[in-house]
Amino acid sequence: MRVRFAPSPTGELHIGGTRTALFNWLFARHRKGKFILRIEDTDILRSKNDLSQSVIENLKWLGLDWDEGPEAGGDYGPYFQSQRLQIYKKYAHKLLKEGKAYLCYCTQEELEERKRERQKESKPPKYDGRCRNLSEEKRKHFEEEGRRAVIRFKVPQEGITYVEDLLRGKVSFENKLIGDFVILKSDETPTYNFANVIDDTLMKITHVIRGDDHLSNTPRQNLIYQALNFQNPQYAHLSMILGKDGAKLSKRHGATSVSYYRKKGYLPWAVVNYLALLGWSTPDSQQLFSKEELIEKFSLERVGKNPAVFDIKKLEWMNGEYIRRMEPEEVASLLIASLLIPYLKEKGLIKEKAEPKEREMVRKIAQMEQERLKVLSEITDLADFFFEKDFIYDPEVVEKRLNKEYVPFLLKKIKKEIKELTSFTEEELENLLRDLAKKFSLSTGEVFHPLRVALTGRAKGPGLFELATALGREEVLRRIDRTLAMLKN
Repeated sequence: MRVRFAPSPTGELHIGGTRTALFNWLFARHRKGKFILRIEDTDILRSKNDLSQSVIENLKWLGLDWDEGPEAGGDYGPYFQSQRLQIYKKYAHKLLKEGKAYLCYCTQEELEERKRERQKESKPPKYDGRCRNLSEEKRKHFEEEGRRAVIRFKVPQEGITYVEDLLRGKVSFENKLIGDFVILKSDETPTYNFANVIDDTLMKITHVIRGDDHLSNTPRQNLIYQALNFQNPQYAHLSMILGKDGAKLSKRHGATSVSYYRKKGYLPWAVVNYLALLGWSTPDSQQLFSKEELIEKFSLERVGKNPAVFDIKKLEWMNGEYIRRMEPEEVASLLIASLLIPYLKEKGLIKEKAEPKEREMVRKIAQMEQERLKVLSEITDLADFFFEKDFIYDPEVVEKRLNKEYVPFLLKKIKKEIKELTSFTEEELENLLRDLAKKFSLSTGEVFHPLRVALTGRAKGPGLFELATALGREEVLRRIDRTLAMLKN
């Protein structure tokens, strides 16, 4: 059993394409088959090498490893279509020689004009077969004019082409509505439908699992399979992914590229787990899976026909669940390497090379904030006050928590007591603050909140005693002094 994912490097890897790759990967792993990666880069104007590399890197990040393809090699390469042009040319000319295809000299302008005419007459916008039976004399005349020919496939003008789909059953298409289509362009690059058939055959693909936007391409491909006496694969066309408003998922629903979620600090397995549930489910509606569980339980029989809805809030929830399941040190390592230290450097809060003291601070922050994180990038907003010496106080919080008559006196008293502590630990600090609350007949909140705002400029954050000891005694005293100066002014 062999399946493939065949992206075109004309843009970033999209959520929809990633779900397709994932279902192919899961199907292959469940059935002990092969998962092949093929880059369909024959669109010369739009394909870019850096986008090919981006697709490869994002699949690696997600953990969707391939058995054959770029970097992995294999017996049926090359795995970039741009390196297979002679193969397509050979089969196109075979069809031409057998009278199953023909040269077409129509210009783009002529085709557009005829398309408009057909639309006015309420006819389907297919090619009208103008060059299907050209005389030799007419063909030579066109060549003398300098016209460059494409090769068109001869579609039967009557009858029905059937597509057997594992998810949708038998789907029929009338041949007379298809029209003769191009298989080799004038620059001798193949069209999508033709290259797909040749590659899937030569790479021995047994199952084609792809989006249902390709269902209308399938009758054309089946006709090519028949003309070349190739065995066509089994098809499964996945329903599309919609936004919450019911429209096809697009940028107006938020980011749609995997690169965005990677940079934002989503965990790769959380993304994989969430995408697996877009159109597939287990009988007991299980939500969270290990890699082994997902491979074991996945089956095409459980893939639904109805469109799936992409819900960023559910993805955030799932990502938060996975963050909380991680070891604190593992979270800290991720933050240090990929998010927090680069962010702090960019803001100028730490130097180009993080000092051991700064790295240790990041570790402490990660441990304190792990329970609150939905995505790792949130750490930048939650933690900047640790490094920002002159952070800005939230005006509303100052008004609510600091603009009270007793607060300056309280902060001076806290400062004096902290100086006299033998050891600056969470336990010692908590005892000190609770004793002050009793001594001055204040609630613990009336003591804790002003100190939190003095240390962070905000009302919420990690545990007060944790963050204070992470900052260290000297920095806590400095921040209290800064707050007293601010209140005096």
